[in-house]
Amino acid sequence: MSANTNIRKVKSSDIELKDRLVSIQRVTKVTKGGRTFSFSAIVVVGNENGIVGYGLGKASEVTAAIAKGIEDAKKNLVKVPILNKTIPHEQVAKFGGSRVFMKPAASGTGVKAGGAMRAVLESVGVHDVLCKCKGSSNPHNLVKATVQALTEMRDAYSVAEVRGISLKKVFNG
Repeated sequence: MSANTNIRKVKSSDIELKDRLVSIQRVTKVTKGGRTFSFSAIVVVGNENGIVGYGLGKASEVTAAIAKGIEDAKKNLVKVPILNKTIPHEQVAKFGGSRVFMKPAASGTGVKAGGAMRAVLESVGVHDVLCKCKGSSNPHNLVKATVQALTEMRDAYSVAEVRGISLKKVFNG
């Protein structure tokens, strides 16, 4: 089974989404006439109930870059399984030089993750999870690796449906 079979795209028209700004970078282009400054912003949007998306916006002003990032994020929404305010199972993912490891946690643990990973997990609605980022801490790659790990997650119901067996047989073998 290929990695793209379990990605569930979502339409953003009927969902109330909250946006979180992950990072803003000032980019300088040096030309013969001097320096030209522009901004790039990476933004995560989600409904805090299993839907998340990320986007990148670039513009000559910060507010325009953020607005473009939000519009881009709304085009890339995915559905993520959440069980008891945590993730269904451990997951490892890699994007570029960033590696992420996520592990479900007991109720009351909180989101033990840093920066870019925290923004994605809070946007998707996960309240208890243990995470570790290894390798590069570049926020662009971290957001992409975290979303990739979340889209690869499967709950017991979808596993039973794919295998064509009852939910009870998934756990008892």
